[in-house]
Amino acid sequence: MAELGSKGVTAGKIASNVQKKLTRAQEKVLQKLGKADETKDEQFEQCVQNFNKQLSEGTRLQKDLRTYLASVKAMHEASKKLTECLQEVYEPDWPGRDDTNKIAENNDLLWTDFHQKLVDQALLTMDTYLGQFPDIKSRIAKRGRKLVDYDSARHHFEALQTAKKKDETKIAKAEEELVKAQKVFEEMNVDLQEELPSLWNSRVGFYVNTFQSIAGLEENFHKEMSKLNQNLHDVLLSLDKQYSGNAFPVKAQPRKKTKLFARLRKKMSSDSTPAKANKSPSPPPDGSPITSPETKTVNHELEPSTLEAPGASIPKSPSQPAEAAHAGAEAGGSEAAAGAEASKTEADSGSSSLPAVVVETFPATVNGTVEGGASSERADMPPGFLFKVQAMHDYTATDSDELQLKAGDVVLVIPFENPEEQDEGWLMGVKESDWIQHKELDQCRGVFPENFTERVQ
Repeated sequence: MAELGSKGVTAGKIASNVQKKLTRAQEKVLQKLGKADETKDEQFEQCVQNFNKQLSEGTRLQKDLRTYLASVKAMHEASKKLTECLQEVYEPDWPGRDDTNKIAENNDLLWTDFHQKLVDQALLTMDTYLGQFPDIKSRIAKRGRKLVDYDSARHHFEALQTAKKKDETKIAKAEEELVKAQKVFEEMNVDLQEELPSLWNSRVGFYVNTFQSIAGLEENFHKEMSKLNQNLHDVLLSLDKQYSGNAFPVKAQPRKKTKLFARLRKKMSSDSTPAKANKSPSPPPDGSPITSPETKTVNHELEPSTLEAPGASIPKSPSQPAEAAHAGAEAGGSEAAAGAEASKTEADSGSSSLPAVVVETFPATVNGTVEGGASSERADMPPGFLFKVQAMHDYTATDSDELQLKAGDVVLVIPFENPEEQDEGWLMGVKESDWIQHKELDQCRGVFPENFTERVQ
């Protein structure tokens, strides 16, 4: 009998709940259609908006904190493997081996302690903070349902009161249901009206405590880690001093393309003897002395008047590289002079009616003043000057077209005449000291490895 009674009560409760759901659904439809008014509480609605925002922010903070902890764990593992690698490569007879083992052990303990304290002081506190939101969220939803019940009971009572044929028994029962629904709603509403503002204000203190804990733990962790790193630095410094003669050398990137000046020398050697003879002026038949032509600064462009007269001679400056190269070749000069002679040979072969002209990229000057608006600083630089670099390491040249560098040398970088001849990792330039002394590119310029230098301007 008790079992049947229990089943009867359960069935009745289910039926009552179903009826409540139907009544609420009908009431919501009437409210949406504007056929029934809805009880509004703007202050409470603002509290609900703040609650939802606070829940969203807290959920995001919890997610990001878990991601942070996962990153700390990953860094711990990476650091552990790195120190284990150091222990493996550190040979037994090297000084400081015991110290490196101790440092590795302390490093592992420090990471473990940091991670555990983050869990205890930040993540668990975060979980406790968010643990109160589900219950309050459920009560807010229930309060909304009770508000619909209250509005439904109120509308039912008002409808019975305004009916043409009044039934006092139904009116009394409806009034009783209204009072009951109002009481249940107001009890829940009052509790939430007190709790929600208090919960909203608590967020400030929670954020402060959480981030203060994280910041403090990070500060202590990095202080202790800094001490370990300093100890490791000192141990390795001691090892370096004992084996200082075996320092890791800085190597230049290998060159793959044909050497620039080697190509010029090859071309020069293949030229015919008559072509070379054309470079030296022959004495006139009457035996008169050879006179120097009038010196004139040659700019990038030839003057039109010079080109109009066929066979007109174009004066060349005695300071031009071609003259220096010819003089060097006649005297059995250097390879650089031979390279300049090869360049001049190419210019000679290009025209049969005009003498060869070596066009320099120096800006034209009048009474020592730079023409064309160029700054005096640029005028002092080699043609096509790009930027300055300083040698950080010594470099021993392995070919005649390379620069010999000492640490501290300043090099003026210039472009390659043929970009296809530039190897990856190599630059063309002239040492600043050579340029100031000679103002000559053909004899002073050369290629050098970029990784041996550092840009300074």
